[in-house]
Amino acid sequence: MTTVTMKGVSLALDDHGQVAQLHGLGIQCFGGTYYAYGENKANGNRFQGVACYTSDDLAHWRSEGIVLGVRESGLLAADTIAERPKVLRCPSTGEYVMYIHTERGDYNYAHIGVAVADNPLGPFRFLFSMQPFGNISRDIGVFQDEDGAGYLISEDREHGTHIYRLSGDYHSVVEDVACERGTNYEYGYESPTIIRHEGLYYWFGSQLTGWNCNDNMFATATDLHGPWSEPRTLVEQDPAHKLYGTGHHNIVNIPGTDEWIIAYHRFAYNPAGRWSGGDGCHRETVFAPLNHNADGTLEPVRPQTGSYIRPLNF
Repeated sequence: MTTVTMKGVSLALDDHGQVAQLHGLGIQCFGGTYYAYGENKANGNRFQGVACYTSDDLAHWRSEGIVLGVRESGLLAADTIAERPKVLRCPSTGEYVMYIHTERGDYNYAHIGVAVADNPLGPFRFLFSMQPFGNISRDIGVFQDEDGAGYLISEDREHGTHIYRLSGDYHSVVEDVACERGTNYEYGYESPTIIRHEGLYYWFGSQLTGWNCNDNMFATATDLHGPWSEPRTLVEQDPAHKLYGTGHHNIVNIPGTDEWIIAYHRFAYNPAGRWSGGDGCHRETVFAPLNHNADGTLEPVRPQTGSYIRPLNF
């Protein structure tokens, strides 16, 4: 039996021993193969293309190169910013559609770029950018329901976080399904994620606090239109052990099981205190089990300093 150790300070390596360029990644399973799409940031913060990696077991990854390349001018050019690529396969067309947060140089453009391909390995062809119903969009997530309907989840600081229903070809949005923010919280939630478990929808998000500490929240509903429950804290900060910044998460279901794992950010642990030796922005990625209660709630995730170790037994 193979054992995988998930450590916050580990760096994922591909089949060539190189650090995987998977910033802002999104993972999907197409035809029994896992595809991970992420920002290539090998040489700075400006756009250098979207990289793709494939795996049969979520542990060993093959580099497939750049699947959405740098354009000569305009959006996705070398002097622009593009983040958080997400891909869905449209069931009505068989086309693979990529959504990516696109910016010009000043980070005030706040659009969603749309690109398409006939193959999950690309090459993806950029079509256009949009602001759904005129709303700004930065952090994005995607969700495909059991009936094949596609949804785009988008952070809009001015109004909240939206769930948009996609058109039949997944190229545009046709409905603003829901827009939520916390009752006692000024903005919506970034790093949005939706999953469905036993007929209940779970909407996850991280509070918009910039580089300051934030909480990882979730709400539930039996229908995507709502009503949604009041957001509750999922990952609790632990000041007594100097564990902060528990946001920006991703959730994975172990195939063929009802086991779920959450990965989230925390500020690097420092016994001398949160801000000691730096600005507090040095984040670690840590993993923990995500357990569902019988009443549909989730067990709170409590940060710890060690590693989460489990058998890799697909």
